[in-house]
Amino acid sequence: GGCWHQCCPGRNNACWAPGTHRARCYCDSYCERTGDCCEDYRAVCRRAAVGCAVGPWGPWSRCSSLCGVGSKARSRQVTIPPRHGGEPCPDLKQRRGCLGEHPTCGTAK
Repeated sequence: GGCWHQCCPGRNNACWAPGTHRARCYCDSYCERTGDCCEDYRAVCRRAAVGCAVGPWGPWSRCSSLCGVGSKARSRQVTIPPRHGGEPCPDLKQRRGCLGEHPTCGTAK
């Protein structure tokens, strides 16, 4: 069986080809763990693997609360999506706590 027609990232049971003795062989990156890759998996899919690349983090947002406990968030974009079983993307969003300290906070009842 051959993977020349497709290579899939992660675990994907739909990513297979007919193998020897009518058995299926797989072309997803998980097949390396399960040991049921098609014969040409390494040559075809590993060579073509492209890992995810992301851009820099954007700025933190303002605190969600003017007074008291809130949260801030920031994000980044995927510049190159993963292909053919390449390294998956890291987190694209981050959140952290903050304390809103608007000038009117002290005067609010």
